[in-house]
Amino acid sequence: MNTKEQIIRREYYSDSIANFLKSSTEEILGKLALNSNFSVEHTQRGAWLSEISIMRKVLSSRQGTIYFEYSIPRMGRRIDIVLLIGPVIFVLEFKVGEREFTAHATDQTCDYALDLKNFHESSHEQFIAPVLIATEATNIAPIIALSPRNDKLFHPIKTNIDLLDEVIEDVLRFACGNDIDRSQWESGRYCPTPTIIEAAVALYNDHSVVEISRSDAGAINLSKTSNAIAEIIRLSKNKSHKAICFITGVPGAGKTLVGLNIATKHIDPSDDLYSVFLSGNGPLVRILREALARDKVLRGYEGVDKIKIGEARSKVKAFIQNVHEFRDECLRDPNPPKEHVALFDEAQRAWNAEQTSSFMRRKKDISGFKHSEPEFLISCLNRHPDWAVIVCLVGGGQEINIGEAGIGEWIDTNSLSNIK
Repeated sequence: MNTKEQIIRREYYSDSIANFLKSSTEEILGKLALNSNFSVEHTQRGAWLSEISIMRKVLSSRQGTIYFEYSIPRMGRRIDIVLLIGPVIFVLEFKVGEREFTAHATDQTCDYALDLKNFHESSHEQFIAPVLIATEATNIAPIIALSPRNDKLFHPIKTNIDLLDEVIEDVLRFACGNDIDRSQWESGRYCPTPTIIEAAVALYNDHSVVEISRSDAGAINLSKTSNAIAEIIRLSKNKSHKAICFITGVPGAGKTLVGLNIATKHIDPSDDLYSVFLSGNGPLVRILREALARDKVLRGYEGVDKIKIGEARSKVKAFIQNVHEFRDECLRDPNPPKEHVALFDEAQRAWNAEQTSSFMRRKKDISGFKHSEPEFLISCLNRHPDWAVIVCLVGGGQEINIGEAGIGEWIDTNSLSNIK
């Protein structure tokens, strides 16, 4: 690298907490504005000033590193503030002037933490605590709890500015280990966690869930579950039935693997059992698609079936789709979808009727939409006159946020439809 070239940093501002506390507000604000890619609006400047003031008070007795406007590798999104304190990465999302913790804000905070965990190399093995701060919220009782998957990720923590210092202290009591090395953490590159990516590639290339499972017990459970779902799909087609299946389990149990296994077995549109894997996790959808497309191109170079990357991406998009894009297309087209089998990842996070109606009104200019997401998605598959199967992959031990319907909405909707 030319010595005159400057490394483009991920954050707009970073320093040790000690130096942050000694720096003037004007100096910090100046660095934020200088490194911003856009002109700084009055509202953004006000938010930064509030965050600087709040963090001065909260961090007065802390040691570590602070980052403002940290960009997650390749995700195109910035975290308000990242703190490295002890063995924990704190992901802070501020809602200045807000009194409520909206579902969108909670999802946003959680997604930032998940993106760091899944896509930032030096964050893979660290404790990560996503914290949502509604500055004007009152009567708050923050809940500190780790996710059940044993991956050092905390559930989203909701707090106000008065309790933020206490939240940090409580999280540090949970976590054990060595302090995170600042230079090592900052040198972390974009590197997606391999498990689900490698599993998807293996399944796409005709390996079985047994071959790629990490344990004998896991292989048996995944194989039994996959075979049971496959049998339900076969019977539904042969007898012209409609069915809905629920696969439950804690994060990491293999639900997504089962869903991908079913989808990859029936990715040919001419297949009577043509299936689609649907997820609301945009980053996961994008990275799975790209990994599968690149693998397909690589195998083409090594064999006789050469394929260009654009064509490979197009083929992969057919069976791994964003659930919102699937929903929107069903809004445009009243006909039955091409697929008879739809697998919904993280189905418990689908929106209830109120949240869906609000979104349709604000974002799609559709007024009077009265269906929950489960109700509408079930109705889409129910358009088939002969048979259809819905498979809901439901995470256990996860908080249901405001606006999320939970598994109950799928069950209630099913009881009202003619899906049996």
